[in-house]
Amino acid sequence: MSWEEEIGELNARAALAMKMGGEDKVARQHEFGKLTIRERIDAIADANTFHEIGTLAGVAQYDDDGNLVEFTPSNFVFGTADIDDRPVILSGDDFTVRGGSADASIGAKRSRAEGLAHELRLPHIRLVDGMGGGGSVKTIEMAGRTYIPELRGWETVVQHLAVAPSVSLALGSVAGIGAARVATSHYSVIVRDTAQMMIAGPALVDWAKLGDVSKEELGHARIHTRNGAIDDAVASEAEAFERARQFLSYLPSSADELPPRIDPNDDPKRRDEELLSIVPRDPRKVYKMHRVIDSVVDRGSFFEIGRKWGRSIISGLARLDGIPVALFAENPSVYGGAWTADSCRKLIRLIDLAATFHLPLVHLEDCPGFLIGKKSEEEATIRHGSAALAALGQANVPFCCVIVRKAFGVAGGANHKPGSHHIRVAWPSGDWGSLPIEGGIEVAYKAELAEVDDYDSHLEKIKERLNRVRSPFRSAEYFEVEEIIDPRDTRRVLCQWAGLARKASRTEPAQFSYRP
Repeated sequence: MSWEEEIGELNARAALAMKMGGEDKVARQHEFGKLTIRERIDAIADANTFHEIGTLAGVAQYDDDGNLVEFTPSNFVFGTADIDDRPVILSGDDFTVRGGSADASIGAKRSRAEGLAHELRLPHIRLVDGMGGGGSVKTIEMAGRTYIPELRGWETVVQHLAVAPSVSLALGSVAGIGAARVATSHYSVIVRDTAQMMIAGPALVDWAKLGDVSKEELGHARIHTRNGAIDDAVASEAEAFERARQFLSYLPSSADELPPRIDPNDDPKRRDEELLSIVPRDPRKVYKMHRVIDSVVDRGSFFEIGRKWGRSIISGLARLDGIPVALFAENPSVYGGAWTADSCRKLIRLIDLAATFHLPLVHLEDCPGFLIGKKSEEEATIRHGSAALAALGQANVPFCCVIVRKAFGVAGGANHKPGSHHIRVAWPSGDWGSLPIEGGIEVAYKAELAEVDDYDSHLEKIKERLNRVRSPFRSAEYFEVEEIIDPRDTRRVLCQWAGLARKASRTEPAQFSYRP
């Protein structure tokens, strides 16, 4: 006796699962410019490493004799795989089967995928296409009842954020719980022309009398990469997979480890002559902060996150002498680098990511303060800014600041991490205070100016007096700034600091769990 007959049935059922929604549905997926879930898995995982869990789950129909006559596989596929020789949990929706709605055993499979990622302390990459397991009106008839939404298992999704990296890729029309799964991750990407993300689709919006709108008007990449719901947009699924790989390369597999250091490919003492003159003497003129970043980090290593939103702050990951770090810098080309409500929200995400996965934190500062004005007040900028400063103080990772130019006001105080003794240096172009001289001089000297005949001439004399004492060297005399360096030495200073920070880094839990 053997089990050969049962093995035959096993193989036959697995073959049916591989057909997904059938040839017509697969062809339709391709017509929309999208890969199937199994093609996506093959594209993102290392070759021949995907081990599927739950292949046989689905909906079956039998004849009167109990023979299988029809089988529709579950519309959720998951398992273990390797990405760049590191193990991960890989899961995704099969849109060829009922558009990713709550058929078959998708709820149980999704819960198991999240649970395994959490308990095995593995990165989780979600390939989201559809409702991600949310119900539809048709589900009511299929189940014979309605149900109260409880989001069972959602606590595991949130808990995993403090345990291991999670990446969500929006690869189709994503709505409901699918949209929430995209947003509740450390890094998210949307494919620009073949994917949309929304809370609810056009039909429901129209029913609610909120307008006749298309999927693109509700959820195009340009909307959600500008409001911060999604981090980045790409042109193709292949590019989305590459972005996911790049992001994970800077992070440890779990919070139990330090980020992986790679063999350095750049001289840590490299000097860039352009840095000596890149900052204009006129404080009203701008320069390219991206150029400064690219100059001081390992060549080609800056991985920007959230380029399209909160644009007055640049944030991302980089390497210094092969050591991964989190880096943020004000962008003088956007609001002069002033902190906005959105840029503060973006900064909090980066700081929390750094704290969770033990990334040393670098600040290249040119901050004129919080953005002022009516719009800024309406957006509660001071609350979001206070939260960002709190996150900086709570981050238990090494911190270093290079003051490139301005450091003014409350936001400018981010050159220092509260409660910390850390490295802080300034360029000779450094300029700081409670507020810029140019912005407060006429208020501070109002009485003196009121007594003179030549207002403009006397104002210039006051400016000359003040400019003589605003030199950063005066601050260095009082040890209010620890070092003033030649801008060309910035990379050497940062690489030396990164080596020290690496030795000091520990895998202690973050003081504040990651805030999605």
